[in-house]
Amino acid sequence: MKWQGRERSSNIEDQRGQTGGGLGGGLGGGNPFGRGGGGMRLPTGRSGGGIGGLIGIVVVVGLIWALTGQNPIDILTGGSGTSSSATSSPARPLPQAGQDELADFVGVVIKETEDLWGAQFKAAGQVYTPPKVVLFTDSVNTACGAADSSTGPFYCPNDKKVYIDLAFYDQLRTEFGAPGDFAQAYVLAHEVGHAVQDQTGVLPKFNQLRQSMSTEESNAYSVRIELQADCYAGIWANYAGQENLVEQGDFEEALNAADQIGDDTLQKKMQGFAVPKTFNHGTSAQRQTWFARGYKSGDVNQCDTFSGNV
Repeated sequence: MKWQGRERSSNIEDQRGQTGGGLGGGLGGGNPFGRGGGGMRLPTGRSGGGIGGLIGIVVVVGLIWALTGQNPIDILTGGSGTSSSATSSPARPLPQAGQDELADFVGVVIKETEDLWGAQFKAAGQVYTPPKVVLFTDSVNTACGAADSSTGPFYCPNDKKVYIDLAFYDQLRTEFGAPGDFAQAYVLAHEVGHAVQDQTGVLPKFNQLRQSMSTEESNAYSVRIELQADCYAGIWANYAGQENLVEQGDFEEALNAADQIGDDTLQKKMQGFAVPKTFNHGTSAQRQTWFARGYKSGDVNQCDTFSGNV
């Protein structure tokens, strides 16, 4: 990916080296999303259909919770958050020089997402508010509660921020078999996709609907939310291509990452078999399909994961 020398986002909060600890605020009841809809006319979920997503008191739908085996609800409500089948270890810290380069990389990718979604929202007569991106080391306090590096990158709608420990990228490469800078960019673009969903009303709507859903129904809707974020990541990848940032092999790096983090692939790695009714991010094939759909079309209208089969 051709990212060196490009402009960085100003919406980066570098908290590396600071010590987190303790639970943050924002874990109480009520709708934490502000408005419940009325946003930009991007593909959104329908209120009927009886499908839902497993996302907890506040919708924090991080890409890698499925990788770690941690339950988002437990994390946000102060539970142990650790699945009995989880086997991942904390990401190993990178040398400071490597982290500084990654910090620059994150800033460039986020700036490109800001340009993309700013233009998309403007075309729809709306205003896009870019999420802040917080870089942290080991642990961090958020408006959604405390988190550590094992949580993986995530979006917190309570404070409208994306959080990432840069050491995660080493884990992505070594433990999950997804190397490459475009795979790293896919992770960021996916989380920004959740910020887009927050602003278009998808996440607030789900937070309301999930109150009357079973866990299995919730999981099914969560899959649709995650696949839409994958499609939005593909939209960003298409935009990156238009900006002449994409190099040979980049698309394949992202597809490989999508394959490695599919629910079926992860469950088979961790426990030797897959249980489809527990999927809440989508299979490897689904994640690849929806990322590729966004990448090849560049059209947000192709990202309606809430109509028909996925």
